Amino acid sequence: RKGRFNRPAADVAQRYSESISFDRRLFRYDIAGSIAHAAALVEAGIINDEDFAKIEKGLREIEQEITAGVFQWDVQADDLHMNIEAALTKRIGAPGAKLHTARSRNDQIALDLRLYVKVEIVEAVVRLRALQDALLTLANQHVDLVMPAYTHLQRAQPMSFAHYLLAQIEAFDRDASRLGDCQRRVDVLPVGSGAVAGSTIVLNRESIAKRLGFAQLSQNSLDAVSDRDFVCEFLFCLAMIGLHLSRLSEDLIIWSTSEFGFVEFSDAFSSGSSLMPQKKNPDMAELTRGKTGRLYGNLVSILTTLKGLPSSYNRDLQEDKEALFDSVDTIRAALEVFATMLPELKVNAARMEAAANDPNLFATDVAEYLVKKGMPFREAHET
Repeated sequence: RKGRFNRPAADVAQRYSESISFDRRLFRYDIAGSIAHAAALVEAGIINDEDFAKIEKGLREIEQEITAGVFQWDVQADDLHMNIEAALTKRIGAPGAKLHTARSRNDQIALDLRLYVKVEIVEAVVRLRALQDALLTLANQHVDLVMPAYTHLQRAQPMSFAHYLLAQIEAFDRDASRLGDCQRRVDVLPVGSGAVAGSTIVLNRESIAKRLGFAQLSQNSLDAVSDRDFVCEFLFCLAMIGLHLSRLSEDLIIWSTSEFGFVEFSDAFSSGSSLMPQKKNPDMAELTRGKTGRLYGNLVSILTTLKGLPSSYNRDLQEDKEALFDSVDTIRAALEVFATMLPELKVNAARMEAAANDPNLFATDVAEYLVKKGMPFREAHET
């Protein structure tokens, strides 16, 4: 604000607009980006090697303090970027004040978010693979177990329980594939865009990309600072994982009822009733089914925020982070719960097999037998 405003921001305005309470979790990415930017400033002749050494050392110290939980965040400094820059300048003086040369918080936050999403995509895929392993292990334990397949929640045809579990693996495999596709569009370096139209100080963007591990460079500065497509796409991917977890939850919840009795959740992943002593409730599955609505809401919130924005950066974009962080945390927890819960699932083979012995399940087989004997299918179906 210095040099432009005559009055400080009102306390109520500062409280309303601060983002440090939630964007501080991006600190590792912000510091990594600042070190890469400082290295580019050396190449551009803006700072010397001595300045760079002081900047890097100061930023590493700040990173250690944040990790240890002893760093003092200042709400008046507004956001993550200004907190770290102010702390750095206070420690090392003039070199810290040079760090923001040729960049804006607009391209800085775009960088931080992309670095964060890149890491969280990898983490989500790792957790998906752990869940798939749990499903595959359960399938291998029940290769010969037959149960009814259902359509419209009515008994339809016999199938193996393993076949059902492998169907879930297919769905989660598509989720992993979607995340891989998303990663290609996240993996774009926005640094060098400045506030909206670049800078007269030319940075070696290829060098920055190599240092930070980006595969591509953004092609247009206006687009780079306003693009949050990658956030929307990532949130969609997480919402789809939630969808598949919710459908799996629904099956297991139904099958755990006394009416079905196909499966039973272990005590470690169940709860009781505060009134009814006999109850054993599938709370983990129910919570997952419920949290999927939050994942949808987070996606819709960012889509709604973006739909009416003019080009370039607008402060509305601050609203992307809490939705993003919440979805990441929700999916991380849900995948961990399911990968741990499924190995403890008790399968009631006798109840499944008894249900699979319903003669009506073989109606399709009889119709197809008649077709093989020469009867038209529609006639066989009627018969």
